[in-house]
Amino acid sequence: MSLRLSRRLLLAQLFLLTACRARSTGNQFGRLVIGIVSYDEGSALIDQYATFNNYLGEQTGALIELEPTFNENKALERIRSQAWSLVFAPPGLAALAISQNQYVPMFPLQGIKNLRSVLVVPRESPLQDLKELAGKIVVLGQPGSATGYYWPLYNLYGLTLAEVMFAPTPKAALEAVARGEAVAGALSAEELDTYGSQVAQTRFRVLYSDPHQVPPGAVLVGPTIERNLQEQLRKVMSEVPSTLAQEAGYIPTAPPPDYDYMISVVKRVTSVSDRLRQKPARLF
Repeated sequence: MSLRLSRRLLLAQLFLLTACRARSTGNQFGRLVIGIVSYDEGSALIDQYATFNNYLGEQTGALIELEPTFNENKALERIRSQAWSLVFAPPGLAALAISQNQYVPMFPLQGIKNLRSVLVVPRESPLQDLKELAGKIVVLGQPGSATGYYWPLYNLYGLTLAEVMFAPTPKAALEAVARGEAVAGALSAEELDTYGSQVAQTRFRVLYSDPHQVPPGAVLVGPTIERNLQEQLRKVMSEVPSTLAQEAGYIPTAPPPDYDYMISVVKRVTSVSDRLRQKPARLF
């Protein structure tokens, strides 16, 4: 079975298992589509969100659909088309959705408090400094990734690279470096810990670690939901039982993260985004 076909079947399965029957009366929400980025969790998302989706459907009278995408680039397409009512968004995606697509943050996601972006090379690489990447090939994550795309481009600003490659997942970025297709790759320090040992016969070291703390991700509500309904939805999600909030991965009692600085980074990176496909790629 092809990967594309298996993903379509997964999406169909997710729809059938997470859709909740709408109430016959008093249903103002109609249909709520929840978007989420999932690199490799697959069908485990069904179990993770099933109880939460049922609860949300019961409290709002809405038909709830869970729609995962397999990287940030696909998620951006859905956000730009306003196809998602709610988004469980990682930080880079959240900053872009807020600043450019009128999504509103409601709650922070659970996760790592000190998330950092790193550029890594094979352990035996002679490179010792960020500036030595000039004239070399570097692999980044997808647009929308804070640690794999926005922060590394911010740090590489001013350099001219031979080429910029784009990997669909953090593990794929490491694999490109291991194969010698790129001299360095961008991802988070935590993703390096998770996937570094899974890349056969290659050990990595950090060439550069960004000093900035990346804000956590957020639950966002889309512009297609009317403002009064947004407030109703916020109330329902803030009163969710703690066990369900834990399963869904957000903090219902905390204010949303401050994305002002992250948004300024996104804007600066966007100014050079049209040059990334050029060879060489001039990042200024």
